[in-house]
Amino acid sequence: MSLVELRNVSKIYRLGEEEIRALDDVSLDIGEGEFISIIGPSGSGKSTLMHILGCLDSPTKGTIRLDGVMIENASSRQLAAIRNRKIGFVFQFFNLLPKLTVVQNVELPMIYSGIGSRERRERAMASLAAVDLANRARHRPSQLSGGQQQRVAIARALVNSPSIILADEPTGNLDSKSGEEIMQLLLKLNRERGVTLIIVTHDTRVAAHTQRVIHILDGKVSDSHENR
Repeated sequence: MSLVELRNVSKIYRLGEEEIRALDDVSLDIGEGEFISIIGPSGSGKSTLMHILGCLDSPTKGTIRLDGVMIENASSRQLAAIRNRKIGFVFQFFNLLPKLTVVQNVELPMIYSGIGSRERRERAMASLAAVDLANRARHRPSQLSGGQQQRVAIARALVNSPSIILADEPTGNLDSKSGEEIMQLLLKLNRERGVTLIIVTHDTRVAAHTQRVIHILDGKVSDSHENR
């Protein structure tokens, strides 16, 4: 069984009399331990697909199974719990809280999970060690480079041992050297830890690092192929 199964998923918005299909009858399987990219131009539906995969939104039609659980009819509270337990997020602009230290930023998802302070600190430090930033634990985000801030965001995504990490344009706010370092880190985490990674991007150079590329156009999967 796949880790993620989408069957005939559509997301439909209504604007007056007009019907806008952001996603149109999408079926998709993502296996455990896969490293895939979802690529498409602006307005293609890739962001809508990411929101649905990340339990940030629900489909208008269709079914979704995540790690064996049917979630298409989950309430907002249930979706929030699923996100916290099963999904780690990495965003283009890092989304770190500037007044918190690096280790405090990494601890945040565990606070929402009700984990005690001692265990939070131990797990946060282990997660920072996995991205080679344990020595920056007491720094503020403003004291780090963009690439280092993205490493902190990846550590935060890892800390609850999620089933999936969803990365939205993870190199989009970085220079080419830092972007390549982040992609190599994600590849290492996928190989060594078996983390399932889904990257949403418009950049073919980023997609070239992944095992499989899924092209979205006009709300549909227009192509899916393995990278050699």
